Amino acid sequence: MTKLRVVLAPDSFKGSLSAEEVCAALARGLARAVPGVEVRARPMADGGEGTLDAVLAAVDASGRRAHVRVTGAGGEPIDAAYGVITRDDGVTAVLEAAQVVGITDPAGMSVPVAQRSTRGLGELVKHLLDAGIRRFMVGLGGSSTNDGGSGLLSALGVALIGDTGAPIAPAPNGLASLARITLIDLDPRLRACEFRIMSDVNNPLTGALGATAIFGPQKGVLPGEVEPFDRAIGRYAKLAQAAFGREVEDQPGAGAAGGLGFAFQLLGGTMQSGAEVVAELIGLPAAIDGADWVITGEGRSDRQTLLAKAPFVVARHAAVHGVPVTLVSGAIDPAALADLGRHFAGCFGLPNGPLSLAECIARASELLEARAEQLARVFLARQSGPGRSVE
Repeated sequence: MTKLRVVLAPDSFKGSLSAEEVCAALARGLARAVPGVEVRARPMADGGEGTLDAVLAAVDASGRRAHVRVTGAGGEPIDAAYGVITRDDGVTAVLEAAQVVGITDPAGMSVPVAQRSTRGLGELVKHLLDAGIRRFMVGLGGSSTNDGGSGLLSALGVALIGDTGAPIAPAPNGLASLARITLIDLDPRLRACEFRIMSDVNNPLTGALGATAIFGPQKGVLPGEVEPFDRAIGRYAKLAQAAFGREVEDQPGAGAAGGLGFAFQLLGGTMQSGAEVVAELIGLPAAIDGADWVITGEGRSDRQTLLAKAPFVVARHAAVHGVPVTLVSGAIDPAALADLGRHFAGCFGLPNGPLSLAECIARASELLEARAEQLARVFLARQSGPGRSVE
């Protein structure tokens, strides 16, 4: 008898379960259908919520979690988690923007997006500079801000001066009156820093495909605010680029996290696929090699899933090894099924009947277990044949 070998590589289900909890629920469901199943859990992330957890789990004893109080998106103090990895080649800090300015933070989201700022992330970087750290991995997904990264830069010493000659607030409403930018007080330690930026977004900073137009509405930017916000951020970008001597406004990823990608690229950061970075750290290719089946998923899957989000990256790695991969997500956009179906051996949402979003979130673990059990039974029925049995 051949033992069934399954790799579980889901992203977190935002606002419901961590990637580790999703793996545990899937594993319980598989075990109900296949008691001897061999499960290889590889929790995924793509730069957004859960990236810090995934990275620290992957590096194991060489990493530690810490907290520091910084300014949240809406101006209130927040205890932000970060990681520190210590290896023979030096020390690296792991930052997750969602820990500071996350879209799931009710305090930050209670403040109008025009007043939200990424200043706290700059405070976190400064705290780590004080600790002697010069290498950073930064996950940019899941932010509630749309300030072009002006708050981050302001906290690091960039002066944003308004048309009255006074400093302006590093937020969309303040950028509307921005007149000049100076770097006289920019922290000189930044010149020695390396920023590895993890994101699944390739959008530029401004324009029809920019941060405000594409991602602003989900953060609370109203239709009538898109054009004035984008215009103000565009003027800020021109002034910032002139001050730094770098042209990055149209670079892929500049629009990530409401423009944090732009700000980190001004500081010399390099953009990378967050999911690919995590896949490498957790040893995903080695786990898939020799497996019979891969299951991945996320809170909601739609066409954006195919833009290098975690499930799509998992599917690409599975394809290399010729292993079928199934998508199990909290919800599947019906309009995206045809496109998703070209990459996954089946795409499944969780509810079996009418359920409210609140019920789905509350029962996510139970629903995942049930879905995994039934999928395993179908998989076994398909795999078992004359002369072959799988356990």
